[in-house]
Amino acid sequence: MDQPKIERVLRLMKMMTANNNYTIDEMAERLGTSYRSIYRYIETFRNAGFVVQRKAGGVYKLGRESRYFKEISQLIHFTDEEAHIVNQLIEGLDNTNLLKQNLRRKLTSVYNCTALAECVVEGRNAINVNHLVEAITERKQVILRSYASSHTGVVRDRLVEPFGFTTNYVQVWCYEPESGLNKLFNTARIGSVEVLAERWQFGELHHEGYIDIFRISGFEQSRVQLELGVMAHNLLVEEYPLAVRDLTQIDEAHWLLDTMVCDYVGVGRFVLGLAEDIRILTPEFEEYVRGAAERIRAKF
Repeated sequence: MDQPKIERVLRLMKMMTANNNYTIDEMAERLGTSYRSIYRYIETFRNAGFVVQRKAGGVYKLGRESRYFKEISQLIHFTDEEAHIVNQLIEGLDNTNLLKQNLRRKLTSVYNCTALAECVVEGRNAINVNHLVEAITERKQVILRSYASSHTGVVRDRLVEPFGFTTNYVQVWCYEPESGLNKLFNTARIGSVEVLAERWQFGELHHEGYIDIFRISGFEQSRVQLELGVMAHNLLVEEYPLAVRDLTQIDEAHWLLDTMVCDYVGVGRFVLGLAEDIRILTPEFEEYVRGAAERIRAKF
């Protein structure tokens, strides 16, 4: 099977496990192929051991009882950091290397999202995340069933318009019509996700906050400058790969980190753990760290 056919089969498999219902003709149109080819691919699924269901209205689905369904639902996704590393590796190839072009084409053809993909998610979260990805792609409203709020302690359904994720799909950015606010919802606290037929009604109000290199999110940012020694530099880029974008080498043993953070909490934890190898250059942040250190000293 050549590359274009493999791509179509993978996309067909995703469509037949998605929350939306597609007929043979609709899948053929979306994949740019004939209905005869769709029937052939579906027959291939059957021969491979998948359970293919024909539902009312000529809709075809891959049954959840298929022994492979769990593996399909737990799609592999890359985080921004993982995508950054993948891009670095691909960029390391010579421009004349055909693998460089093929790798990019294959990744973007299979993973139709901003950061090549997200993270590996498991169990109930895998299904919920996949439904949210589908809703974002289709610009649909959803109901977060039995969402357990950590702020109020209340478990209830929430009607939202999802439009983005934080690192590792830990949280999803949504506009909530009820409150008129853009909010972050933790995917682990969602009971289930129901994708509605209604499309976004407030798309112009969607506003995704920032996510800093320390994986802290928010709607405002503050500048932090640090001088790092070798140990601090090495641990920073190993634990937070996106930091390389904000690093400048001063000499053989020192680097300047000049970055924007959403909150001092993330960068504060990093600095407190490596205080002897870091010099703080931002007065406001230095004051925050001094206060945090005093609280730790008083506790212990």
